[in-house]
Amino acid sequence: MEDNTLLIDSSVAPTELTFSPIFNVSVPFIDIHIEEGRADKVAIRNLESDITYGELFENVNRAGNALKNLNIEKGDRVLIVIKDSPEFFYVFWGAIKAGFIPVPISTLLRTKDYTFIIEDSDCSVAIYSPEYADEFENAFIATKTSPEFHICTEGEKGSLVSFMASSSGDLVAHPSTAEDDCFWLYTSGSTGTPKGAVHAHKDMVITSQYYGVETLGITDKDVHYSAAKLFFAYGLGNAMSFPLWTGGQAILHSGRPTPEIVHETIETFKPSIFYGVPTLYGAQLQSLNKDIKIFPSLRLCVSAGEPLPEIIFKRWKERTGLTILDGIGTTETLHIFISNHLDEVKPGTSGKLVPGYQAKIVDKSNNSLAVNEIGELMIKGESIISRYWNLPDRSSESLIDGWMRTGDSYSIDEDGFFVCYGRSDDMLKVGGIWVSPVEIEAQLISHEKVLEAAIVGKHDKDRLIKPEAYIVLKDPNSYSKLLAEELREYCKNNLAPYKYPRWFNFVEELPKTSTGKIQRFKLRD
Repeated sequence: MEDNTLLIDSSVAPTELTFSPIFNVSVPFIDIHIEEGRADKVAIRNLESDITYGELFENVNRAGNALKNLNIEKGDRVLIVIKDSPEFFYVFWGAIKAGFIPVPISTLLRTKDYTFIIEDSDCSVAIYSPEYADEFENAFIATKTSPEFHICTEGEKGSLVSFMASSSGDLVAHPSTAEDDCFWLYTSGSTGTPKGAVHAHKDMVITSQYYGVETLGITDKDVHYSAAKLFFAYGLGNAMSFPLWTGGQAILHSGRPTPEIVHETIETFKPSIFYGVPTLYGAQLQSLNKDIKIFPSLRLCVSAGEPLPEIIFKRWKERTGLTILDGIGTTETLHIFISNHLDEVKPGTSGKLVPGYQAKIVDKSNNSLAVNEIGELMIKGESIISRYWNLPDRSSESLIDGWMRTGDSYSIDEDGFFVCYGRSDDMLKVGGIWVSPVEIEAQLISHEKVLEAAIVGKHDKDRLIKPEAYIVLKDPNSYSKLLAEELREYCKNNLAPYKYPRWFNFVEELPKTSTGKIQRFKLRD
């Protein structure tokens, strides 16, 4: 380790992980359960059905063979817009086992976003749940490079179900290596443009072992329930790779995770670990104030996506008796790399390093900073992406000699805990999801009454960040008390639902630089 006061290594020596020369990650996550006698154990539960490890194994093979029967090339991308369901597992693991690259993307996007990703990924196949057909099929029409095959999960003919039914339940894993490209996840950068983050076969092993097993202490007895969906890196680990790595059980719910739905799901399926985001924990606390029920099945709660306010941690502990382990992860690192630990919790911080990772805090000149000095967090570990797809310049800027720039402002306190101060740029994290101010501003400006708009983050009563809008009207006389609600609904109807502004301020002008750029920092609280 370098002689540097702020090059921090995990204080716990991680288990040494070695990979054979031929390594397809589907084998230790899917096939091994049959070899170890878990064929009859339930792997996935939801309101519709229970799926055993034996059924999962067979359906993964059928999905992989169905893709092979399309005669696409090895390494081709398979775009996935599938709700949290067993079918997501079948397609994701079937593609990997057959030698293709699954690319799960958000089910919350709009047609223009899907159009961009279809074109950028140059995917050969796109598979989607019927709930998202309108937005997704419109994207097929709009794109210049529509995939050769776009398949709905349901239907009598030409659907995933029908293709799988006519495909073999036997499949030998494609001979890959631990470093080969395995799957992509799309993430948004500082401009809001999605970036394809390329992950290798080894990456899910790293996060499942170092965070799942060695930080959370998960075992085959655990039942995992994640409010974060499978298309997020956070949800992908919580509800899929962690339970499969240990032979545990995953609870899936395809709907929106409202406090009421979350409480009902916990009561029905009795998970032992719950994974949420701070916004949801805050909303649940409001609901729990009216409900005497606590969660006796839970042994642990996890939070990520945005910093967990200390007040929510304390209120949750008082109300439920449960500790929330807050942490930070990124799409590029696949899961959480800094976390509070079972035996070491400090509210209001992101915790300490997960085994297997290193971190340092640097200034704008990449000089390491001392304790309690704020700078940019850089992270190093074996689960970090190899590159961004088709973005060599961005890759070289963000990935430097094994280190990755996170874009987050952090310090390390005297006790070695990492303290978050938000993004190093203007991006917002709302409900655990990155939001670009530029995208919301563009939507507002498209309204007939709006001349200019600026979006900044503002703390709500729970100290969670939400978008706040500053508006300059084309005609100041067009202002009315109803205009804010009109603009709010305008954003809700045209953007992903979590992106709408919560507050509106109507002003005469916006602060700008001499070159005309909006100075958002002057508008923040």
